[in-house]
Amino acid sequence: MAKECSSTSCSKESCEGCPSKEKPDFHVDLNQYSDVKHVIGVVSGKGGVGKSFVTASLANQMARMGYKVGIMDADITGPSIPKMYGIHGSAKVDEVGLYPSESANGIKVMSVNLLLQKEEDPVIWRGPVVANMVKQFWSDVIWGELDYLFVDMPPGTGDVPLTVFQSLPIEGIVIVSSPQDLVRMIVTKAYKMAQMMNIPVLGVVENYSYLKCPDCGKEMNIFGESHIDEIAQDLGTKVLGKMPIRTDYAEAADSGTFDQVLNEYVDEALTVLLNK
Repeated sequence: MAKECSSTSCSKESCEGCPSKEKPDFHVDLNQYSDVKHVIGVVSGKGGVGKSFVTASLANQMARMGYKVGIMDADITGPSIPKMYGIHGSAKVDEVGLYPSESANGIKVMSVNLLLQKEEDPVIWRGPVVANMVKQFWSDVIWGELDYLFVDMPPGTGDVPLTVFQSLPIEGIVIVSSPQDLVRMIVTKAYKMAQMMNIPVLGVVENYSYLKCPDCGKEMNIFGESHIDEIAQDLGTKVLGKMPIRTDYAEAADSGTFDQVLNEYVDEALTVLLNK
């Protein structure tokens, strides 16, 4: 039986086994009509590095391989996943719960954009409200049977990433970066947050690595020379892919036809996900 802690006689020895020392469990129960086998987070230390692009690329490849896949768009104030897949209108809801919408290639998607009256309306919410919405995407959404659920998180190390790490059974994260001078600090921040939360870092995917000339095929480092290999080595993690700038991928995302994109540059990341 755990000993009771007395404020008048508290010491390191006397407090061993004290209930107050036990870490609280913030995990939220999954919806009873859902069965999600693996939950993978996709994170970045800053915005604009293509985190949603990587999330959707991984989901597309998994779906092509025959897995049942879902995407939770946890970037509540900057959702982009529905537009990438050409999903518009409101998500279905009934007395049982809330249902995700589905892309043309069978990926289930839940995003705040599917709950707004107009998808262009801004989400002007404070942190706790945003974080609670993410928890509801896990507890109230009827995902059905999924092999993989990818969680597209907002950039940084604030309320929502913290809530996801604490509330959902995240098996590992993929960090997305770009080849810029600040990348070492940015990747390190995301890596250290995951470490502090005891979340495995599966590796790093670098976006905007280079631009291949359409005429001669030469690779040009538009955003400077990449240092991601040495950064990953210093952190003790892996580089899971280096993605070039591809205008056809960008056009697919803008036109809502990203379901047709099969991004070969995330193949190594897929291998790690399937063999972890």
